[in-house]
Amino acid sequence: MNALNSLMDGFGTALTPLNLLWAAVGVLLGTAIGVLPGIGPAMAVALLLPVTYGLDPIGAFIMFAGIYYGAMFGGSTTSILLNTPGESAAVVAAMEGNPMAKSGRGAQALAAAAIGHFAGGMVGTILLVALAPTVADLAVDIGAPDYFAIMVLAFIAVTSVLGSSRVRGLASLLIGLTIGLVGLDQMTGQQRLTFGSLQLADGVDVVIVAVGLFAIGEALWVAAHLRRRPPEPIPVGRPWLGRADLRRTWKSWARGPFIGFPFGAIPAGGAEIPTFLSYVTEKRLSKHKDEWGKGAIEGVAGPESAASASAAGTLVSMLTLGLPTTAVAAVMLAAFQQYGIQPGPLLFEREPDLVWGLIASLFVGMVLLLALNLPLAPVWAKLLRIPRPYLYAGILFFAAVGAYAVGGEVIDLVILLIIGLIGFGMRRYGLPVLPAVIGVILGPAAEQQLRRALQISDGSVTGLVDTPFSVTVYAVVVLLLAWPLVRRALPRKDSGT
Repeated sequence: MNALNSLMDGFGTALTPLNLLWAAVGVLLGTAIGVLPGIGPAMAVALLLPVTYGLDPIGAFIMFAGIYYGAMFGGSTTSILLNTPGESAAVVAAMEGNPMAKSGRGAQALAAAAIGHFAGGMVGTILLVALAPTVADLAVDIGAPDYFAIMVLAFIAVTSVLGSSRVRGLASLLIGLTIGLVGLDQMTGQQRLTFGSLQLADGVDVVIVAVGLFAIGEALWVAAHLRRRPPEPIPVGRPWLGRADLRRTWKSWARGPFIGFPFGAIPAGGAEIPTFLSYVTEKRLSKHKDEWGKGAIEGVAGPESAASASAAGTLVSMLTLGLPTTAVAAVMLAAFQQYGIQPGPLLFEREPDLVWGLIASLFVGMVLLLALNLPLAPVWAKLLRIPRPYLYAGILFFAAVGAYAVGGEVIDLVILLIIGLIGFGMRRYGLPVLPAVIGVILGPAAEQQLRRALQISDGSVTGLVDTPFSVTVYAVVVLLLAWPLVRRALPRKDSGT
């Protein structure tokens, strides 16, 4: 009840005309910046930090929250329409959203994503209000073996459900893990796969890998086929969701937050793992398995809902523990410190107006995001009417700008081209792209957690399975691996009766 009263006070703060203006500005800027490939919410917040020096802290953080959610939706827009994720959390949206766009259902995919963001953000923020202290306590108890088990689950899940064969999924994952090894060993400081280049010592940024594999690889693939097959105009389609679409998506919207929020709240979490797991879950539960890979709307609705709820979950660790679990949270933590505020257990007592105003503004930002972007879905979808050569020339330009903006180094453009060629080769030989991106994102973190777990257990492998949580996750992994064999055996049994 105390939390509810505090939230009502927060709405009193967030709904003032000036703070409503900052929320609207944040949502608009976030969406506009998120649409640019490679420039995600973290970079948007970082770029706008100097702009907020003259604002009071409450107004600044309300605008940051709008940027965060707006940029996540903006990243999904290019991911769906152009197969070009604006940030890593939008990678999964391309798997089903882009085939939907190519079949003339781009507006429906964008509407499913917008409502998914709204549903996930709303449920996630409600859980933030209700469960922040409890989730923070549980997050502290999760150790290295548990993190490693979760990452193994993500690896196995995504390689087992994507692509035409598990072998190709595994090959794609190994490509990503190899790229993830580039740079300095985090524990020993030894250089790995840097070929003596100091610029590679920091590793290859995930944004460059995602943009290279998706955007550059797709542009090269389209260019290779344009002369053989003239491009057909892609219809925009009707700009609303029909009853059949709503029947298929409402359960996905409802499930997504309960996958996304816990992963956002745990340290070293973020939106990548829950979006992958939501995709896997929706594919397993779908009654339309023949549509997956060709444009299943559940594959957009579930992951987008999970991503938005994960964004609310990241605020749990940042506000209650002072632990940033994503790049955006890290930038926002720096912004807190800029104002002389230290997030942690005492923040709710020392700065109640700021905290509850920020949380209330999340609800306001969700409504603004839905109100602005649902009507704009058919407008965004008209991007597909741009002639293909001009469209992909623009994609290449913005991809190069985004990659260069990451580090400001010319070598980033060279790496982008090399990874784009790898993406082209993967399309040529039927390797799914998503496992490679997962390998790059989670590979270094999985290695670090594995080594920590082995150090704690003095090198004993049993240290990886010494908690109930890790044992449970490995049991799920075994089920995932064994299920195709079991399913293959079941029809024979039925046919014999």
